[in-house]
Amino acid sequence: MNIDGAVALVTGANRGIGRAFTRALLDHGAAKVYAGVRDPASVTDQDVVPLRLDVTDEEAVAAAAAAATDVSIVINNAGVGGATTGLREGSFDGARQAMEVNYFGTWAVSRAFAPILARNGGGALVNMLSLASWSSRPEFPGYAASKAAQWSLTDALRQGLDAQGTLVVGVHAGFVDTDLSAWTDAPKISAEAVAELTMKALADNRYEVLADEGTRHAKAALSRPASPRRDV
Repeated sequence: MNIDGAVALVTGANRGIGRAFTRALLDHGAAKVYAGVRDPASVTDQDVVPLRLDVTDEEAVAAAAAAATDVSIVINNAGVGGATTGLREGSFDGARQAMEVNYFGTWAVSRAFAPILARNGGGALVNMLSLASWSSRPEFPGYAASKAAQWSLTDALRQGLDAQGTLVVGVHAGFVDTDLSAWTDAPKISAEAVAELTMKALADNRYEVLADEGTRHAKAALSRPASPRRDV
């Protein structure tokens, strides 16, 4: 996938990993980057194009697709943590919101923009996933479930869009140094590092990014017997 001269859309683009994606795309020569956000006024970068987009609102998604018919790269980054739902306590509202944004939101945007990518030569669809796609924890079961569902969706999209020439990339990372992970002192990778690894995957036509050692360990552990111990 050639980023130089491409037109891209990044959802959840006003901060954190989303903003890092927009900067990396521009640094690699993208001609235009749409910053898909619920509130366009929250986009402060002058060299991106703010685009109103609430991924949980089907009408808003359709309007964004009608406005951005020139895109050849779509990065589904918008996400929430659903942290208010613990394993044994807390309302299910947080977990439901995580599923609505992380899973159904990614699905809605992918469905709306797939025909646009096809018309523009195939392009690429990138989904920002997580180490939690493969390894949950009692502290955030709702978030992990939404990311596991999003991983499954990514695989379906990879197969379903292959015939139209669309490269579908799943980006997995552990804790990234953003507001979403501010609650933990665990080691974190920078948002800029995740974005740069993703640019390299696009350039090399690779389907998956395993951004850090913890993520690579979690992927390798999938074939091991089930155990309550996280280090097994």
